[in-house]
Amino acid sequence: MPELPEVDIVKQGLAPILTGALIERVILNRNGLRLPFAANFAQRLSGQKVIHVGRRAKYLLFTLSSSEVLLSHLGMTGNFRFAQPDPQTGEIKTGFQKHDHVIFELSGTDAPAPFLVYSDPRRFGFMELVEDIETCKFLVGLGPEPLGNALTAASLAEQLHRRKAPIKATLLDQRVIAGLGNIYVCEALHRAAIDPRTRSCDLAATPGTPGPALESLVLQIRLVLNEALQAGGSTLKDFRKVDGGGGYFQHRFFVYDREGEPCLNENCKGTITRIVQSGRSSFYCPECQNT
Repeated sequence: MPELPEVDIVKQGLAPILTGALIERVILNRNGLRLPFAANFAQRLSGQKVIHVGRRAKYLLFTLSSSEVLLSHLGMTGNFRFAQPDPQTGEIKTGFQKHDHVIFELSGTDAPAPFLVYSDPRRFGFMELVEDIETCKFLVGLGPEPLGNALTAASLAEQLHRRKAPIKATLLDQRVIAGLGNIYVCEALHRAAIDPRTRSCDLAATPGTPGPALESLVLQIRLVLNEALQAGGSTLKDFRKVDGGGGYFQHRFFVYDREGEPCLNENCKGTITRIVQSGRSSFYCPECQNT
């Protein structure tokens, strides 16, 4: 599933092209994705200008001239591409025709092609038209952005001191920190030398008083996310940028998906181990992640 860096990379690819663009019409090739499309979905989008393209957690937010916001979640395999119509047949060619579920015809933009296509082979993504993002059920209750000033070691300690769940599970809870996923939690915990099975409360015994391990964790979360952003995200199977290219942060993984391989930390002779926590794979080094 695309995590914060991948969704932000998509936002960065779309924002300069879509801002100010007019949505001439919307073509729906099915009645919904993971969730059904709202009533009059295509009609409510048609004729609207895109005022702003933003991101909150793993959601893309397209603010429209109607003041509504198109909220889009990419699910596991969702992606946006620009496409040209075939000059002979008028058919829109992306190479993913079977999975092209939503097509936006645009004008008033320097887009590389007049059609923006949303493809999603597994259809775990969804789109919603939201009148008020302050009360949107998908956004209410989300935790702070990990790259923003609201996340501090002290604020995280407040969240952790009563939680007995493993720190790995807590960090995946979007109410604690918004936008983190399995890849970057595994990588950040490794960099901070924290065992993913450590009880959350053991890292914050006193409310609002973080220890060195928690200070390190917040720092490493920021560092790993920024490095992933600079690398264009992680492309494992499905993620692609708007221009069709992939990211390359997957080549910098220290633990994720490296079961049985040697730890890359200098002077560590450990071997990366995989365990299952709450149905999710966790990768870590038992030798250097001992907090």
